[in-house]
Amino acid sequence: MIEGVLVAESLRDGGVLDGLPLRLTRVTRSRTGSATAAQPTHWTLLYVAAPDDCAEALAAALAGCLAPEGGWYCDFGTGTEKFVVFADRVFRYARGDRAAGDRAREYARSVGVPGPQLDWAD
Repeated sequence: MIEGVLVAESLRDGGVLDGLPLRLTRVTRSRTGSATAAQPTHWTLLYVAAPDDCAEALAAALAGCLAPEGGWYCDFGTGTEKFVVFADRVFRYARGDRAAGDRAREYARSVGVPGPQLDWAD
């Protein structure tokens, strides 16, 4: 089962995420202490779950929906794989592959994601 968190404010204008068997499991709103100048200080967190077999489709859909500016990404995982998704870019690797996780973090820094937000678990 895929489990992940999507920051609602990370969606680009006009971004639509549909046609996937996503289940919303929780919604919270909180202040973040690590927002960039391009990010709002309060985020709406959408906790989602979906069957593992839609992971690739979910990653592709998110890559088309996330805002390219502001240092946004979304991460989620299956039992065996990790997905870290940016606007128009997907990193997919086996859980525990530290080198692959480091490559995704390096890319994240290059698009403006601040260090405190690079907290996904491999």
